[in-house]
Amino acid sequence: MGLLDGKRILVTGVLTDASLAFATARLAQEEGAEVVLSSFGRGLSLTRRTARKLPAPVEVLELDVADPEHPGQAASWVAEHWGRLDGLLHAIGFAPEACLGGDILRASWPEVAVALQVSTYSLASLARAFVPLFEAAGGGSIVGLDFDAQVAWPLYDWMGVAKAGLESLARYLARDLGPRGVRVNLVAAGPVRTMAAKSIPGFARFEESWGARAPLGWEVTDAEPVARACVALLSDWFPRTTGEIVHVDGGAHAVGG
Repeated sequence: MGLLDGKRILVTGVLTDASLAFATARLAQEEGAEVVLSSFGRGLSLTRRTARKLPAPVEVLELDVADPEHPGQAASWVAEHWGRLDGLLHAIGFAPEACLGGDILRASWPEVAVALQVSTYSLASLARAFVPLFEAAGGGSIVGLDFDAQVAWPLYDWMGVAKAGLESLARYLARDLGPRGVRVNLVAAGPVRTMAAKSIPGFARFEESWGARAPLGWEVTDAEPVARACVALLSDWFPRTTGEIVHVDGGAHAVGG
């Protein structure tokens, strides 16, 4: 018996096999879940190639969270082929170049708006589209990937603001969706060397210092600890946990610099 036996899970954000989303999708399949992935635009072909590395074949849906029509279209596919949804991994984030780099005053509102729409608001737009399918399953779990927003990180700028918004939004969604049987939690991961991480200026500074600060140590090339936390939260093993941020960072968030 796997943790996710019989579950049907949508995983967003898979680009390469180094991604946290890919590690979660792979482990979800190993734990018995049926999985469908999503991607869009130029990333769609890359996601489809990466999907071949999973233990079992999967569909890859086109889902651009910046397009107001796409969440509903993806939900329609799931409704037609599965009839329900048990879990959703939100692994989506993007900020234009001007929103990162160490000068938060540099970015214009249109640039900031893109970062907030894709990295924060998309959690609500996906929840809205898929709640009826969670209800059809008798409840479900939404898990989002986070990077701890308690402090101002070097160079992270508007993405840090977007993550702070994501944390707040997750609590409000937990409040509103709990009566409908849907749990909403975040996993605040330590730095992992993914394609998304490489797009952050100065990411190497996180790599260099994190392991020394983390009481349990930290490996920037190991996505497995984060994937395990995501799969656990997608499972039935946390039936009364919602609105929570689970830190999977070796304990670095708990100690001073």
